[in-house]
Amino acid sequence: MDRRWKAGLIRVVTLEDDSLAGMHGEIIMNKFPCLQIETKCIPDQYEGIHSPETKESAIPKIIELAKTFKDIKVLIISCADDPAVPELEKQLDIPVIGAGSSAAALASRYGRHAGILGITEYAPAPYEYIFGNDLINLGKPEGVNNTLDLMTDSGRESVVRLALQLRNAGADSIALACTGMSTIRIAELLSEKTGLPVIDPVTAEGLMTYYEYVKTL
Repeated sequence: MDRRWKAGLIRVVTLEDDSLAGMHGEIIMNKFPCLQIETKCIPDQYEGIHSPETKESAIPKIIELAKTFKDIKVLIISCADDPAVPELEKQLDIPVIGAGSSAAALASRYGRHAGILGITEYAPAPYEYIFGNDLINLGKPEGVNNTLDLMTDSGRESVVRLALQLRNAGADSIALACTGMSTIRIAELLSEKTGLPVIDPVTAEGLMTYYEYVKTL
């Protein structure tokens, strides 16, 4: 299979396990075999982004790391808050894709009342931008304070409970608002439990990257 069309992917969490760090790229390449993903992690951000303060501290790291990629056609910021995406769109001459805007755009296919499920009480900016007051936000799963909490049994159970609450609140779909949800591969389970379309942000960013690829054919 031809994998010469290369995209760079930035993880906004510091991960020393190469297989875990590369998981988002592997998810994308498995679904879109024409893409080759090179992954890099920002330094000194062991809990990722889970607040305005941690987002602010990550932005300069993302911008500096973006400059180190060579020969890529697209840059993916694999975070639902799209940190540094506006800045990099002005600085780079290639498309810059954020997980949040990708997931929110796909969720809008299913209606105006998406339920957001992330790791913060507030909705990341791309979801607010696309849905505004129509977005259903019930806060974060109980006991989940950062992306690492999603990897625990109690974290997964809390995510499922909140998904069911979003369905009962009238959500047309569930837009996952943390790429850590992709790491634990929970979208399919949530769809089974709720009967709703569940938008996985890493798959969404991969689809947008694939779109940039097919534009070149």
